Amino acid sequence: MLGFSNTINSALVLVAFLLPDASGFVPRISRVAPPLVASSPGSFSNGKIFSPLHLPPKTNSASGGTHRESTVDSEGGDKKGFLDKIKSIVPPKNERKKLLPLGLMFFCILFNYTILRDTKDVLMITAYKSGAEVIPFIKTYCNLPAAIGFTGLYASMCDNMELKNVFYALVIPFLIFFASFALFMYPARSIIHPHGLVDILANQLPAGFSAPLAIVRNWSFALFYVMAEMWGSVVTSLLFWGFANEVTTVEEAKKYYPLFGMGANVALIFSGQYVKWVSKMRGTLAPGVDAWAVSLRFLMAAVVGSGGVLLAAYKYMQDNIVSKMDSVKEAKKFPRKKKARMTMKESAKFLMSSPYIRDLATLVISYGLCINIVEVSWKSKLKQAFPNPNEYSAFMGNFSSATGTVTLVMMLLGRTIFQKFGWKFAAMVTPTMIGVTGIAFFGLTLLPQTVQPLAALFGTTPLMLAVLIGAAQNILSKSAKYSLFDPCKEMAYIPLDQESKTKGKAAIDVVGNPLGKSGGAMIQQVLIFAVGSLAASTPYLAAILFAMVFMWYRAVGSLSGQFEEAMKQTESQG
Repeated sequence: MLGFSNTINSALVLVAFLLPDASGFVPRISRVAPPLVASSPGSFSNGKIFSPLHLPPKTNSASGGTHRESTVDSEGGDKKGFLDKIKSIVPPKNERKKLLPLGLMFFCILFNYTILRDTKDVLMITAYKSGAEVIPFIKTYCNLPAAIGFTGLYASMCDNMELKNVFYALVIPFLIFFASFALFMYPARSIIHPHGLVDILANQLPAGFSAPLAIVRNWSFALFYVMAEMWGSVVTSLLFWGFANEVTTVEEAKKYYPLFGMGANVALIFSGQYVKWVSKMRGTLAPGVDAWAVSLRFLMAAVVGSGGVLLAAYKYMQDNIVSKMDSVKEAKKFPRKKKARMTMKESAKFLMSSPYIRDLATLVISYGLCINIVEVSWKSKLKQAFPNPNEYSAFMGNFSSATGTVTLVMMLLGRTIFQKFGWKFAAMVTPTMIGVTGIAFFGLTLLPQTVQPLAALFGTTPLMLAVLIGAAQNILSKSAKYSLFDPCKEMAYIPLDQESKTKGKAAIDVVGNPLGKSGGAMIQQVLIFAVGSLAASTPYLAAILFAMVFMWYRAVGSLSGQFEEAMKQTESQG
């Protein structure tokens, strides 16, 4: 019986070790169970391995003798300790009041972004005389200028408006645009798209201008593409995480940021299945009905509805959490003196003078560049496999659901990775994942004849196998980003001063990510013009990918030391 009790004790300790401690970033096994009985070398006691010879005897105060705890007491203590452990996982009431609304906000934002991301690809890639080759041009000549312009607008709004009003002033126009696109712009596409003029230009220009002309030809779709991309950069990275960093302490961020997106990534599953349902619903429409126009109305209605919930959750946070925070009360008693405003040039000089900000920017740019190098090649093959918009949209719906499922698993692993291995190791996972899966995808693309027997073995074609491997690459890369890369990046902002947080975050998240993607797009454009096609440039893209992964590793190593030092200074001041 004693041996059985020890087995139970050891199992409980193992569970306690795997379950993160909600009261601190490092698990404390001693809080889970009482001192355990050791019956063999290598037994556990409060998380430490010891020999039976080192077990301190327990003195019986009544008899003066020594004995070991009874089996009943041990089992009762184990049960009590396990229940205490379960309770300790649940955040205290004061933390739940802000964590739940923040989780709801992130859910709504990511739900919308998934729908918008899938819709923008379907619109642009399957548009008239368009294809995946237009994506590099949109990212370079549309997304990047829009991001740079927005950064200046955001800095100006922060200087002239309260931060809470900046959130409303940016989110509401997004929702108005998406609703207007479904109700007015898309139904009038045949009128507002200058197909005749572009056809005349196409006859006068070389064939290499077909992609830029496709953007002009389908300009409203390109505008939708840019707005959808900006939702990810502005609302997700800048507004939400900036707000979360303001209302969350360093200790709360350590405990909850790795798990913060778990509930939100359920949105990937829900939104993916919603997109798939809308795609199937088109088949039930009467002949002659514009199926894609009906689908857009359903999709954008979901986006606007989710946006309304987002605004309501944000208002709740402002009314019930932010207004009662000590920092806000102090600010009202002792208003800060208004700082002299910096010009855009001065702001850029200020930000680039910081090695900390430069390393953070390198991480974000490297991710955008690496993911873009693989993604465009994959989407080119995806259009070959699914030329029909309905089939393409249905595949993307399943893709988003799979991304959400894998991300949930990665989120569960993420907190353990942070606890056991630290910030640096966690930050290394995403570039490693992109590098390894990139080898698989590019190897399959460069050696199609080699995988012909393998494709036949699975009853598919090399094209479909490439699509599936590329999908796996994107799913694993995005799940690593959501579960580890984003929490690492956001934690790195916390010890910064307010100036670096606001303007540094705007420059990095809003400009850095599009800069990385447009940088990858520019590389692809140069290679296409140089070697003739996207397929012929694949070996060069693979080499560039691995070079960027190496730079990414170096930036993580540099930033890790600076982050640890900044955290020590913050804790000493606090």
